[in-house]
Amino acid sequence: MKKTDYILSLIAHGEHEHQDFKYQISDARKIARSIAAFANNSGGRLLIGVKDNGNIAGVKSDEEIYMIEQAAEMYCSPSQTVHFSIYNVEGKSILKVDIDEAIDKPVKAKDDNNRWRTYYRVADENILASGTHVKVLKHSSDNNQGTAISFTEKEREFLDYLNNHGGITISNVKQLLHCSQIAADEMIVNLCALGIVEINYHDSECLLTLKD
Repeated sequence: MKKTDYILSLIAHGEHEHQDFKYQISDARKIARSIAAFANNSGGRLLIGVKDNGNIAGVKSDEEIYMIEQAAEMYCSPSQTVHFSIYNVEGKSILKVDIDEAIDKPVKAKDDNNRWRTYYRVADENILASGTHVKVLKHSSDNNQGTAISFTEKEREFLDYLNNHGGITISNVKQLLHCSQIAADEMIVNLCALGIVEINYHDSECLLTLKD
């Protein structure tokens, strides 16, 4: 496939969980949130010089590269490595920025109030991860020895509920099991680590479901 055809095929797929369009980069802090969100998920790419509707605007790649390097190195914690490719389409430059999935999670970026927050990529949006999700991300990086868990009556009750109802919000788990938020979080983290339960986002709510 020619380079032009390749980049046009990416644009044709629109914005999604692993792809975001940016007309231009004007704020390194804001683009850091996109980098962090992709890094906390399973990676992704930015196409700079492409409008939200897929129209090609083009960019001055040197300026954009500098801003993105700033975002990845100074405004992500831990700092991230990104990969650049430049494509020429219709006489205009498109900058493709590939972001790998992070080894050390969670990756944080600063919000509008200059606070370090954890972002996650869902569909075509960068969303603020819940506190429980942050613990799941951290555990996935820290736990290299496997996870041991004792299946008590509470775990069985929780899994039966998911099997019968499809899902439950994190905020409702402690009410279902009549336990503290700390105990609920510990159970959720362990079940996610075992690949039994996964976190999904629906209508801005953090939803726990059985993993397929």
